[in-house]
Amino acid sequence: MEQWLEVSVKVKHEAEEVTAEILREAGARNGVVIEDPVLYETVRRSLPFELCDPLPEGTDLSVVTITAYYPEDEELTGRLQRIEAELAAVEKRIGSFRIGPTLFRKVSETDWSDEWKQYFHVTRVGKHMVIKPSWEEYEARPDDVVLELDPGMAFGTGTHPTTCLVLEALEKVIRPDTTVFDVGTGSGILAMAAAKLGAKDIKAVDIDGVAVRTAKENIAKAGMQDIIEVRQGDLLHGTEGKADVIVANILADIIILLLPDIPGKLKEGGLFFASGIIEDYQQDVTKAAEKVGLRVKEVTRIKDWVGLLMEKC
Repeated sequence: MEQWLEVSVKVKHEAEEVTAEILREAGARNGVVIEDPVLYETVRRSLPFELCDPLPEGTDLSVVTITAYYPEDEELTGRLQRIEAELAAVEKRIGSFRIGPTLFRKVSETDWSDEWKQYFHVTRVGKHMVIKPSWEEYEARPDDVVLELDPGMAFGTGTHPTTCLVLEALEKVIRPDTTVFDVGTGSGILAMAAAKLGAKDIKAVDIDGVAVRTAKENIAKAGMQDIIEVRQGDLLHGTEGKADVIVANILADIIILLLPDIPGKLKEGGLFFASGIIEDYQQDVTKAAEKVGLRVKEVTRIKDWVGLLMEKC
């Protein structure tokens, strides 16, 4: 059974996004968990009171807890040093925002998976997409496109803004007989969405063996293994031929590394959708795309996250 380290940082509200991004960029599995009491109370008040319990009396609404999980492997020490260095660098620029020390807790894969379930519920994305955890019940509407998955230790529940941006884009660009490459597939959610929307041939690639295993399991449960091929590989390595649509929900720095290979892997009239880009890095990615012959056709946003739809010039 694999062991994981849970890392939790308590911060002020103004540092919520930057802290989450630092933990995510350090290699957090399944993204990060953001426990924002103000957001919780806002949502609770908008729902029937019996659906959500009020926060415990005395809860400090000014404190946001950011939590991430990392495998206990040879890279762990480097990841933790990087997190501390980047948090300290931001505090040097904007002032102290951490509240108390960083907290650490060892968990097993089973413990982590069970703990994650409390944060992952049925979620509607775009016009028709519904993300359903395998352990929850949901009565689908006639026009729903339901994706059932168990993210396990792989990134991708469909609830993070970066994933939502890609799912909404797929609703717009997938046509019958579309060929799709999914770079950094994680749980396989984007590949599965493309298949549900009518794509005929999908190649999903991830450098992480855990993600590849999880994606294969989710795809097999959905009966999509004849449409989706999952391989372990770095970026577009492991894909043959060209695609009508390429999607990548990964870090901005990695997208910039990927961009030179995109034009040669797109069919005539093909599209590339890049997500995982924090707003501050939008211009960097756009300039890098222009240098390799790609033009940004459309920009979409959710909170501070940006999605870029590109085509060959």
